[in-house]
Order: sequence, then structure tokens, then C-alpha cells
Amino acid sequence: MALVESYMLPLGTPAPGFTLPDTVSGKQVSLEDVKSDVATVIMFISNHCPFVKHVRSQLVQLANDYLPKGVSFAAICSNDAEQYPDDAPEMMKKEAEAHGFPFPYLYDETQDVARAYQAACTPDFYVFDGQLKLAYRGQLDDSRPSNGLPVTGKDLREALDALLAGQPVNPAQKPSIGCNIKWKPTA
Repeated sequence: MALVESYMLPLGTPAPGFTLPDTVSGKQVSLEDVKSDVATVIMFISNHCPFVKHVRSQLVQLANDYLPKGVSFAAICSNDAEQYPDDAPEMMKKEAEAHGFPFPYLYDETQDVARAYQAACTPDFYVFDGQLKLAYRGQLDDSRPSNGLPVTGKDLREALDALLAGQPVNPAQKPSIGCNIKWKPTA
């Protein structure tokens, strides 16, 4: 496991479009399908990463807290499923069902969406405003599997609360830290 920080895509960047299969419903889901007029959260996660496992219940709680407020969520796994079979679509579906994901869990087989977002690690978080401009990117909070701090979602919650209040999001943002995206070998 290589520990990696997120790249911190420039604020104001338009959300890259996508259409990916939802591993739970089997339907194709696009950015337009999940877009919110308030805020859209795109999360790059995976099943096997200990950093994602550490925050998984908070991701579900966060979505359950903010979906009723008009915020939308989508999770994407871009890992190479051949090398990491725990991240294959059928395992993603089991993960989503076992933990009650209230958001689509999309499979980025080509890894093109991860590249478009410059996703580097799992978890990696992006919050777009109602115009699909990047308002926040970085960590969920300061908790890590080994530091003993509680998982609160503080940083992401503050960004969402600012957008819901019509306020600017604090531009002082910390990168997420986690397992590197498991890229497919290049020919």
C-alpha cells in the first residue's frame, strides 16, 4: 500500500462529466443524473483500502445527513479489479449493500474518470457547487487509521454547510491521504 496525498485540483475547476455503471442498480449513471443545484459530492473510494474502511460509516452518515438538504453524492471506484479483485464490481455491490450506501457506487473500469478528476488516492473527495464548479477538495477530516482522532467528517461538513448557507467555502483545504489508486499497467 503506497500512502498518497490528493493532487488538489484547482478550485473553480468544472466537474468532469462521466457516465459509469452503478454496481448496485446495474444502470448507467452520469454526472447530470447525480448533479445537485446545491452541492454535488464525488468520492473516489475502494473496498480494500484501510483508509476508506476507517471512514466508511461516516461517509454513510454524512450522506444521510446531507441528502435531505439537497446535496447529492456519488462514489467511484477506479482501481484495477484484475490486480485487486476485492474492488471488482460484484464486490463493490456487496460492499454498498452491506453498509447501506445511500449513494450510487460507480465502477470506472477504464480509469478515465479518475484521470479526469486527477484522483490520486482513496478516499479522495470533491465538492462541486450548484454550477458544478469545484468548491472543495481534500480530506474528510483529520482522522487516520493510526492517529486515534474521531472520524467526524468535519472538513467536508464545513464545506457543505458553507455552500448550503450561500457562503464561500474556506479555501484553506488539506489534501486527503490514503491508498494510491491502483492503476492498470500500461502497455
